Amino acid sequence: MTASAGEQHPHPRVGVGVCICRDGKVLLGKRIGSHGAHTWSFPGGHLEFGESVEECARREVLEETGLIISTLRKGPYTNDFFEKEQKHYATLFVIVELKNGEPKIMEPDKCLEWKWFPWDALPQPLFLPIIHLKEMGFSPFK
Repeated sequence: MTASAGEQHPHPRVGVGVCICRDGKVLLGKRIGSHGAHTWSFPGGHLEFGESVEECARREVLEETGLIISTLRKGPYTNDFFEKEQKHYATLFVIVELKNGEPKIMEPDKCLEWKWFPWDALPQPLFLPIIHLKEMGFSPFK
């Protein structure tokens, strides 16, 4: 695809998704007010300039859930094109084992609720990056 003179190319953005695991379940929030509204997603958000993926994961989880995470491991990535919204993301995932604490709704304009779900019984509809993770055969418990 080419752009005419003066037309800007939209650029893909980098998202970070944080798969928080506890007792064989993962934490998902019901998205509102953004692309992927009314879908279930991990906590996460945009990677900011100069920020490491780990720093982004810790910041986003704290901002969205009030949880403090420490040890995390790198997971896979997905390439996600949201046709309806005309947005394109490379989503980098990290996996966290959470020992204690319960999520709170810290951004009620972005998330309706937080719930724990077994990986093999996730609610519908799922946020596109999680759909792509599932299609890859990924499991945070392997």
